Amino acid sequence: MKGHLGELMKRFSGPGRVEWIGVRLERHGQMKSLQNSPIEVTGLKDDRRSTPGKRAVTLIQFEHLPVIAALSQMHEVPPELLRRNIVVSGINLLALRTTVFLLGNVVLQGSGLCAPCSRMEAALGEGGYTAMRGHGGITASVVIPGQVAVGDTVEPQEPGGSGEPGC
Repeated sequence: MKGHLGELMKRFSGPGRVEWIGVRLERHGQMKSLQNSPIEVTGLKDDRRSTPGKRAVTLIQFEHLPVIAALSQMHEVPPELLRRNIVVSGINLLALRTTVFLLGNVVLQGSGLCAPCSRMEAALGEGGYTAMRGHGGITASVVIPGQVAVGDTVEPQEPGGSGEPGC
């Protein structure tokens, strides 16, 4: 992207932070909360995913949890209900959805939006799927495996690369 808008889209106010980590040992299984986890090419160790790909890791914005709760008529929404691997605060995940970024010492490549699944109706109640629309987070593939822990930083590895169109 060229020009002033392209430069603006490369700027972040600072790094984000890993707030929560979780894995599912089996398909449709309950999420297991972790303080840290190795991330392999296939995603988080012991997560149900077993092949590399664009959805190896799923991330959701911490700041969106109260919005999802309000739209679901709930007091709060615990991260494990939303079936994402990592909850991140302090950085706009949407801006990372097509760029390379660091998560602790792991290098991820944002691969797109993480749309809600029909299981959100059971998890959040009637309207749960719609409550998650636009707030489902992003997916990422693993470029360089490593270790992630609650409290680790999240930041773009390279300037730019957002791929967003201008006005």
